[in-house]
Amino acid sequence: MNTIELLLSRPEDTTLEFKECRRDLNKNVYETVCAFLNRQGGTLLLGVSDSGTVTGIEPDSINQIKKNFITTINNPQKINPACYLSITEVAIDEKLVLSIYVPESSQVHRCNGRIYDRNEDGDLDITNHTRMVSSLYHRKQETYSENKIFPYATLNHLREDLIAKARKVAGIQRKDHPWLSMTDQELLQSAQLYQTNLETGKSGVTLAGILLLGKDETILSAVPHHRTDLILRRINLDRYDDRDDVRTNLIESYERIMAFIAKHLPDPFYLEHDQRISIRDAIFHEVASNILIHRDFMNPFPAKLIIEYDQVRTENSNKPHGFGLIDPEHFSPFPKNPVIARFFKEIGRSDELGSGVRNLVKYSKAYGGNEPKLEEGDIFRITIKVPRTESLSVPKSTSENKTLPPAQPESQPESQPESLTERVLVLLKKSRLSKSELVTELGQKSASGQLNKIIRQLLQEKKIEYTIPEKPNSRLQKYRLATKSNH
Repeated sequence: MNTIELLLSRPEDTTLEFKECRRDLNKNVYETVCAFLNRQGGTLLLGVSDSGTVTGIEPDSINQIKKNFITTINNPQKINPACYLSITEVAIDEKLVLSIYVPESSQVHRCNGRIYDRNEDGDLDITNHTRMVSSLYHRKQETYSENKIFPYATLNHLREDLIAKARKVAGIQRKDHPWLSMTDQELLQSAQLYQTNLETGKSGVTLAGILLLGKDETILSAVPHHRTDLILRRINLDRYDDRDDVRTNLIESYERIMAFIAKHLPDPFYLEHDQRISIRDAIFHEVASNILIHRDFMNPFPAKLIIEYDQVRTENSNKPHGFGLIDPEHFSPFPKNPVIARFFKEIGRSDELGSGVRNLVKYSKAYGGNEPKLEEGDIFRITIKVPRTESLSVPKSTSENKTLPPAQPESQPESQPESLTERVLVLLKKSRLSKSELVTELGQKSASGQLNKIIRQLLQEKKIEYTIPEKPNSRLQKYRLATKSNH
């Protein structure tokens, strides 16, 4: 609601359009959708006048309007290439408004055979403006590497079993899915994985098609640096405790990420609306999709997922649209590879753009006790707090406790003396730390009696040592692993 009200306070511009549509859709709604797809995306609000006044949609017409919009937007005779959009129904001052978020597309779209671009608060027909059309195609090709066409790549370079699997899974998601009645070639064209460059006339499977459905040798030929590195690093901090070097198609890469997560992370009991769900899978469903879908595939930087003692970190190369930490409550989702993202959505491997991040925030609080940290830059990073393995227990379901309480903050380690000892050793293996630095790393507010006892014990056992042994009480004193220690 707050987001819609914020939009209503703005005038129409390149990313915002109002349409009244009290009983039927305005004829130029689809021209606006086409222009948003071709430019930088935007939000279309139906039931709002040009001045931003909420006029509302008649309640008895709203379902038909939604149905007509969804049917038409998926019709390649109207919007070509067809696109998949969703509508959100919102009540404002007891009046119904429909909100449609249109992401920027990696394709050049036509509406009724015409090409539209967004100009200030209007839709501009640029079909007969050769220079503007050429510039639009060039910008799309430069921005979205997933559209690179490989003219010598054919169906023989793809895996028939993966295409069949995608068709079957899409049919499970939606019983009347159009892929069910398509040939393999038609499916590729429908999913925009086989394209024709209208500037050069060359046709072929795109990079997106190769990454999603290609044989491993085809992927290696197209993007030899493509890989996803899965690492468990809890005890052996210099190398790893377990690893999976994934160099295959994106569909099976997703499955291997989720299998690695299931192998090394707990799945505590959680009820939502009296239904048990896996919050671990809900969280890492979004994380896995993110590092596969939204990376810059032309960058040789490998995507990484690293499971550590109390957190999971991910890194993937990125073409940033901003820099710094992302506020999940106030961010505009931007599809880095819209074709791949849409394919993943069709087979149930990703959520609607933006909703996945909301679920990530919602479930991360219950799972690890903290919100996730998302940082945009040339490298996109996600940090998820997870339960500490040795302190996990599965609570019994009661009427008073239907959901897993957030993980206990790390300021209460006294009940885990052995765990705390191990953590101190792990931290000192990384670097030399003073007592105050240890307190910070352990998440304590001050040095607990238990921590002081453990430090004294480790010094006596010669597992750790002072960095300034001749001055034990020096204000510069730090601790390190004993040089002769085996830990």
